Amino acid sequence: MTKKVGSAGRYGPRYGTRTKKIVAAIEREQCLRKDCPYCERPALKRVAVGVWHCRKCGKKFAGGAYFPQSAASQALARAALESLRVETLKRAEIRSKKGE
Repeated sequence: MTKKVGSAGRYGPRYGTRTKKIVAAIEREQCLRKDCPYCERPALKRVAVGVWHCRKCGKKFAGGAYFPQSAASQALARAALESLRVETLKRAEIRSKKGE
């Protein structure tokens, strides 16, 4: 491990300092425990590329390659929640019309 680029020092003189610093920052971040989206405890670990496992609640799910939620998965989750909210509002509206 080198002082400037940390764990990316294994690449030696190849690829340039900037690239190695980016790689080292990603590796540092992905090794930290993250908050589980299910139980909200900091027990989430990366098992493989895009596979995350919570040591507390035992959930295993797919996410981003380096972070539990990629931009695409966040957008997908937001869309799913929005459609669920709209569907719930429609059901409530139908129930209120039946009750009248």
